[in-house]
Amino acid sequence: MINFKEKVYKICDSIPKGKVATYGQIAKLAGRPKAARAVGYYMRTNPDAPHTPCHRVVASDGSLTGYSGRGGLKAKKQMLKNEGVVFEGDKVLLSKSGWSL
Repeated sequence: MINFKEKVYKICDSIPKGKVATYGQIAKLAGRPKAARAVGYYMRTNPDAPHTPCHRVVASDGSLTGYSGRGGLKAKKQMLKNEGVVFEGDKVLLSKSGWSL
């Protein structure tokens, strides 16, 4: 049986280029809707970055939060822009770039 952590990474793997998901959305899809903070922890400690695209996970308001990869949030924003994610200021425009399963 697949555990919560494995589900989180599997869901993250399915986020296509040009789209983002929220921590809460991933928690809900993985079966634990109140576990958004755990999802954040798993993204921060992602052992398979960049193959598991943790940079495609954002806060519920489109804010870019914590990115432990080289270059921090500035690099996360640039990666997302390079993939075609639409921004309004420093936030992802979820109405344009939000992902749904």
